Amino acid sequence: MTVKEAIETRRAFRALEPVEISDGDLKELAAAAQLAASCFNNQPWKFVFARSEESLAKVQACLSKNNDWARSGSLIIAAFAGKDYDCVVKEREFYLFDLGMAVSALLLRATEMGLVAHPIAGFDNARAAAALGIPDGNMLLTLIIVGNKSGNLSALTAPQAAMETGGRPPRLPLENVYSVDAYDVKLAVKPAR
Repeated sequence: MTVKEAIETRRAFRALEPVEISDGDLKELAAAAQLAASCFNNQPWKFVFARSEESLAKVQACLSKNNDWARSGSLIIAAFAGKDYDCVVKEREFYLFDLGMAVSALLLRATEMGLVAHPIAGFDNARAAAALGIPDGNMLLTLIIVGNKSGNLSALTAPQAAMETGGRPPRLPLENVYSVDAYDVKLAVKPAR
């Protein structure tokens, strides 16, 4: 699979079924993130892989109700970074940007491995960080739910099930994503919700 194919194939499916995640799989995912670009090569990102039943249960207890589907995941990856580990250029704090690049690399590698890796924002941040022992001074930005795609939609709400079967969610037209040489008002368009 090429990078382009991984980008085009990647989807944040919610209907998941269990999959065996080996130590080798964990290393593959971590290695993809490890190679991401970062400001001055600071590599501020860190990941905790919750794989055991005990760790999964602790993190699942922190999920918002809308993310009940995530209980079907075989792995939950906590992605976090600390401001003190990365560049601050004037008011620009790069640690979250760099973490995002590492997460993107991890998501694409998971896709290439045939896994679904779905990042979520709906969780109790403080409780999840405490459950995983993430020290103060770090921002737990996202949890990534990992599993195999399932055709069983019974754990999903009706709107979630519709998104699973309706093809890729719509994207902004390309002309609303970039301009050449200067800002264009076309860039002010927001996605419909």
